[in-house]
Amino acid sequence: MAKIAVVFWSGTGNTEAMANAVVDGIKAAGSDCDLYQVDDFKVEDMADYKAFAFGCPAMGAEVLEEDSFEPFFADAEKKLEGVPVALFGSYGWGGGAWMDDWSERTKEAGAKFIGSVVAENAPDDETITECENLGKDLAKAV
Repeated sequence: MAKIAVVFWSGTGNTEAMANAVVDGIKAAGSDCDLYQVDDFKVEDMADYKAFAFGCPAMGAEVLEEDSFEPFFADAEKKLEGVPVALFGSYGWGGGAWMDDWSERTKEAGAKFIGSVVAENAPDDETITECENLGKDLAKAV
């Protein structure tokens, strides 16, 4: 069975809640997955997985978290050609433009883009369901 990695950064717990829902969806679809905070996952570890769900909230001027997640993703995107990828994250201001930029960046890296889910602040029940469905869609793409 192909394994999926869910890799995220969360400052307040909102994106972590979304990550857990993505994991629930992946498992509900019958796939195996591992959940990692970004500091516990290295680009070299990507070879062990067939698909990825990446989660990061909007920071600053609607960018990825700059100390841990952005440096990781800058290296990871070089390994995404043809790989199924889903994105998720939360924001507290702006309109979620960081996800549009991140999604486009992921597509430009050649990933098989599955979709994205965003939450304004804490994810509500509807957003949790969307995250579970995103996980199911990712599992089906592997």
